[in-house]
Amino acid sequence: MLSPDFTPAPFVLLALSTWLVWCLWSFFRPRDQHSLRSVAIVVLGDIGRSPRMMYHAESFAQHDFYTDVICYGGSRPIPSLTRANLDIRYLPEPPRWLTALPFLLSAPCKVALQVFAVFLKLFATPNPPEFILVQNPPSIPTLAIVWLVAHMRGSKVIIDWHNLGYSILAMRFPKQGERHPLVRVAKWFERTFGRSAYAHLFVTRAMRDHLVKEWDLQGVKVVLHDRPPKRFHRTTPQGIHELFIKLNESLSREPSLKGFLTTSEPPYSSAFTASNASPSDPHLSNTPPPPSSAINPIYSEVDAPFLRDDRPALVVSSTSWTADEDFGILLDALTKYEARARTTRKLPKLLVVVTGKGPLREHYMATVASLQKKQKWQHVRCISLWLEPADYPVLLGGADLGVCLHASSSGLDLPMKVVDMFGCELPVCALRFGCLDELVKEGVNGLVFDDADQLAEQMETLLGGFPQCPRLDSLRANLTPTSDVARSPPHAPEEVWEPWDDHWARVVRPIILRDVRANEG
Repeated sequence: MLSPDFTPAPFVLLALSTWLVWCLWSFFRPRDQHSLRSVAIVVLGDIGRSPRMMYHAESFAQHDFYTDVICYGGSRPIPSLTRANLDIRYLPEPPRWLTALPFLLSAPCKVALQVFAVFLKLFATPNPPEFILVQNPPSIPTLAIVWLVAHMRGSKVIIDWHNLGYSILAMRFPKQGERHPLVRVAKWFERTFGRSAYAHLFVTRAMRDHLVKEWDLQGVKVVLHDRPPKRFHRTTPQGIHELFIKLNESLSREPSLKGFLTTSEPPYSSAFTASNASPSDPHLSNTPPPPSSAINPIYSEVDAPFLRDDRPALVVSSTSWTADEDFGILLDALTKYEARARTTRKLPKLLVVVTGKGPLREHYMATVASLQKKQKWQHVRCISLWLEPADYPVLLGGADLGVCLHASSSGLDLPMKVVDMFGCELPVCALRFGCLDELVKEGVNGLVFDDADQLAEQMETLLGGFPQCPRLDSLRANLTPTSDVARSPPHAPEEVWEPWDDHWARVVRPIILRDVRANEG
């Protein structure tokens, strides 16, 4: 018989605590069951502005993996991501009021929201993915979340090292740099949660060698250089014509272009192309007829578009408008080019098109407008355009010269924009930094500059006498693909220049279709 003083509360509390502990252990305990041929790709950024991760998703799906992309929205993804076995699930955007807070307050709040959102998305799939591919950076909080979820669901983690997150954070604190306490914490976090993975993919050999040496990375380690997909190629005059007819309305709204571009009669001619179907244009009276090859069925042989000799030289610079790209170098170089062009007839007009979105865009484009107005530029115009994914390679393939201002925060990554340009057979002038020579070969596929003076001189050298530019044509010839590309030796497979699809299949496919950890030495 129970004592009158007996109370069941402690026993109930003990039973409830035991049950909660058991539930937590059951929830967090490691599992070794997952769906074969499935992958979750985590991108804490706008998927439409993450070409490498879109290409990853496309390649996984093409190899019959069910592909689940967890990302932020914003820009339209490439059309090939619309597949039956591929699902894009968007994360909720952080509330706008966070942007009004100081970085030291907004950053922790944003991280907390991202932890909750990514965790829920990874657990929303009824079957655990076989692989979780995560883009780094950002490192916080994705590396920790992916590590935890993979531990709980029995998935294998693949880290795609684009750069080092802590080195980007250090740019916010220029006085202290990597000595800043927050940067030190970020570096510890990135090293701790990034050290162990099923596989590590690196954009450069320099990054692989550095991280293997400094952080003793565990897992399969391979270099997967950025490569353009097969849709990146040189654009025909017909393609250039159709692009600029499409862009005609947006270009006509640019006040600085009034009176700068050559006259045209859409749809028969544009500022860069023409056809014999526009006889009223006095600039075209002595233009030879186009070749009869590669003619679009919508045109007759007589009025197929061709490049006009009085067009401006088209220079393209792709940028994310962030602090790791000094756009001021390009503006200084254009100022010097303008001054030089006024003293010689050998230099053509320049239309510089800057593509991309980012936080510093408004600042720099306001500076451009001020320069053009105050200095009364006659030979140079610089405009900013945001292109649809399908139009971007057409613009690159129709341009005459590319300019890259990327200055790596770590000195270990390479600019994807240059890879895209090379895929379109577009020579580049690129700002020099640590491992750039893995991509840009001086005097072979481009030129390397250190400051605005050198960039201005290179543009004058390459574009002098336009449209007949022997030096530029020589660089372009070295980018022309051949059908009998010599294969590199087995010990250096990353040296092969090939489209993304072939490169990915050769480097990544063996990793995901068999367990190679036993062979890792």
